[in-house]
Amino acid sequence: MDLAKLTTETRNQKTMALDTMSTHDILALMNQEDQRVPQAVAQALPAIESAVTVIAANFKQGGRLFYMGAGTSGRLGVLDAAECVPTFGTDPEMVQGLIAGGMSAMTVAVEGAEDSEKLGRQDLIAAKLTANDTVVGIAASGRTPYVIGGLDYAKQVGAARISLACNRGAAISQHAQTAIEVEVGPEVLTGSTRLKSGTAQKLVLNMLSTVSMIGIGKVYKNLMVDVKPTNEKLVERSKRIIMQATDCSLATATAAFATANQDVKLAIVMVLTDLSRDEAAARLQQAKGFVRPAVN
Repeated sequence: MDLAKLTTETRNQKTMALDTMSTHDILALMNQEDQRVPQAVAQALPAIESAVTVIAANFKQGGRLFYMGAGTSGRLGVLDAAECVPTFGTDPEMVQGLIAGGMSAMTVAVEGAEDSEKLGRQDLIAAKLTANDTVVGIAASGRTPYVIGGLDYAKQVGAARISLACNRGAAISQHAQTAIEVEVGPEVLTGSTRLKSGTAQKLVLNMLSTVSMIGIGKVYKNLMVDVKPTNEKLVERSKRIIMQATDCSLATATAAFATANQDVKLAIVMVLTDLSRDEAAARLQQAKGFVRPAVN
């Protein structure tokens, strides 16, 4: 598709005099335009649901999730992947963000990297992609060669292929099994897809990771029970989660947390069932990591 025909590259008629507007008016207009984003995401919910179903099913088979993108799209994928580790207690290998040009491209643009299908393929080869894995190709324009190369290699391997674009009829959609297209309209600043398009991508990635993690038992009620207590703040949050999940006292939560070797989920099962650590661990294993069936 011709770049000039992409919605993400179209000029916004409301901002043709952007450089003459007052600060207040610019901010108000940006806010108004941003409100279109969740509405556009809502229209893509059926495709997002299909994507989550695939990701969760592959997780249960021991598969991994790879986000692939260039520029802002790649950075958002790396961000979401990184946040899964402290939030859901995942191994860093389980959800990975791949950005065209490598991790140095997180802060400094690597010229030409996004234009190479070969690099997308090579990054997945280096990650030892398997048929149990899922690849999510992210491109606001919907035409990034790096992403297309990755999706095509995923097809060759037999991995699940999902695309996320901010234009309808996106090129990457043709290389995916599940195509998510969230068209948010022209940017306030022409072509600056870190704005509405980036916000839309962030919202979708939030959904993909969070809901798939719920689907494999990483959440009890609305609590992140697999949180990793890697610092003082998270240690205190862990105790609070145990209290919220069980209605127990701080003293009880603290004791259970220590006995469970700082495993929040295990501590919750211990408190709710009054079982020993080993017995509670066996219950959790039998319930495949889900708290609710482990305590009922």
